[in-house]
Amino acid sequence: MSIPESLSSPPETSNAAQPQVARRPGLILAFLCVAGLMTFLDVTVVNVALPTIEDDLNISEAYLQYIVTGYGTVLGGFLLLGGRLADAFGRRRILQTGLITFAVASLCAGLAQGTFLLITARAVQGLGAAFIAPAALSLLTNTFAEGPERNKALGVWGAMGGISSVAGVILGGLFTEGPGWRWIFFVNVPIGVAAAIAAPFVLPESRSEERRKSFDTVGAVLLTGTLVLTIYTLGQTIDVGWASARSLGSLAVAAVLLVAFILVEQRAQSPLIPLRIFRRKVLTMANIVAILLFGTLVTLFFFASLFMQGVLEYTPIRTGLAYAPLALITAVGAGVSSQLITKVPAKPVLLSGLAFTAAGMLMLWRLPSDSTYLTHVLPAFLTVGLGLGVSFVPLQIAAFTGVEKNEAGLAAGLISTSQEAGGAFGVAIAATIAFSNTRSLEKWAHGDPDLVREARTRVFHHAFIVGFWFSVGAILIALLLPMMRTSEHDGIPAA
Repeated sequence: MSIPESLSSPPETSNAAQPQVARRPGLILAFLCVAGLMTFLDVTVVNVALPTIEDDLNISEAYLQYIVTGYGTVLGGFLLLGGRLADAFGRRRILQTGLITFAVASLCAGLAQGTFLLITARAVQGLGAAFIAPAALSLLTNTFAEGPERNKALGVWGAMGGISSVAGVILGGLFTEGPGWRWIFFVNVPIGVAAAIAAPFVLPESRSEERRKSFDTVGAVLLTGTLVLTIYTLGQTIDVGWASARSLGSLAVAAVLLVAFILVEQRAQSPLIPLRIFRRKVLTMANIVAILLFGTLVTLFFFASLFMQGVLEYTPIRTGLAYAPLALITAVGAGVSSQLITKVPAKPVLLSGLAFTAAGMLMLWRLPSDSTYLTHVLPAFLTVGLGLGVSFVPLQIAAFTGVEKNEAGLAAGLISTSQEAGGAFGVAIAATIAFSNTRSLEKWAHGDPDLVREARTRVFHHAFIVGFWFSVGAILIALLLPMMRTSEHDGIPAA
């Protein structure tokens, strides 16, 4: 997630209570992890519930993707602005604002009786998360001194973020088959409100010593608008086609918004994304790899959940628990990767992880309609999970290679934005390609139950092969990266 400016500057405070609070670093870390956990879980927690939501709200299958992409797109678009606001107006204050926003949006999502309100509430959840995540991480880096103490805290935070993405689908299954899918959202309400109330008693207030005179709110709106409109247009092509006036017009407007964003960034006093950062070729390539890798990751969760329930007829709870080995092997892969990069350059480790990810997606592409968990699904999950776990750590190293300390916050925010946007775009592209074949396959099936099952399997195969090509693209870009090692002196990766 985004690391604001404070990561590369010494901790500073703005109140006298700081020394008293600093004696409770364990409590602060636990509190911040709970706040961050809400945002991490909601990236994937709805995936297992999608078939149930589809039936309850009578949502078209093509529109299901917006329940996932609405959250990730707004989160990615406003992450950098959230970090800037936290640095300027107070990290605890922005964290509280995000928690209340997230709680209210969760309540609206749980009460939603139609598609529009649910998707809108998910987008507002993303806005709340864009305030919570950078503020929480910035508070963490200002609480723990640079060195082993901070590294240990960041390790806890990073491990929680990686494992929670898989834990989200497990909890999603438990809630859906237990109290109901609406409780996926309702559970956030008391947690968010209680955390917002408790924050002044647990957390110090801090802000950057530098006072910004302006914020690139226009840039954040233009960036998010570009992402939202592009993703919406991709989904609409399923019904109206690429050559329709609606599709072409929407793409034209998205292109105008993108050009406007670039112009604003060139002229803004405090740009959201200073375009000079892209002169660093390694950083740019690392962000492209992140977009493709997280496109693969979110595509996996979205379509594997639909496949297991729609084709294999798993219950929601069985679907959620099916991901448990994937969660475990992802954690193992991350641990192995962390050890490997101390002995060998990060590039071959990253390439190995991406290769396993691609192999796992290829195995999912070949799943038969009568797959069994032990012989078909589990091997694919273990392969792709190992690949994802191994890839995460060297990807972070690549994102910081050659970056000056005063640009560390910007680089961190950029890689987080790429991850969130990549996940949203990945699902949107895979859904567009997969669901565009639904009608022709339904005609081919002629209502025959066995053929309908086979037709649905082919739809998901199309999605998994798109995820495979995302990972192949990531491999090709990663091949262009230099050999990277972590500097023994300052911890900043060096080529």
